[in-house]
Amino acid sequence: MTSTELYQKAKSVVNPHKLSEFAEAGGVGAALLTENGNVYVGVCIDTACSMGFCAEHAAAAAMITAGESRVSKMVAVNWDGTILPPCGRCREFISQLHPENMSTQVIVAENIVVTLRELLPHH
Repeated sequence: MTSTELYQKAKSVVNPHKLSEFAEAGGVGAALLTENGNVYVGVCIDTACSMGFCAEHAAAAAMITAGESRVSKMVAVNWDGTILPPCGRCREFISQLHPENMSTQVIVAENIVVTLRELLPHH
């Protein structure tokens, strides 16, 4: 799967909307490509009490539920289509799900792909 195709998968789930007075969802979408060739997507949930989670966490939860943990490539997309590098929490989270995830290709901007290891140089 190309980076463009993975980007399109992440962008396809972006749907910003208010859940309640205290929560919003869907402002960021993420897509994870696994070593088996499956793609898992997720959206962020933002809450007033800061107990929400990132789109990468939602996608990873779907992946784990399906019995996979090795991420080959990943991307997150903001509501305006901008590619977002994963936050520190997401970097660490993905790195701990499988010993080989430090080699995950992370799309951090248009035409820029780095490994998770490069984003966590002092892991």
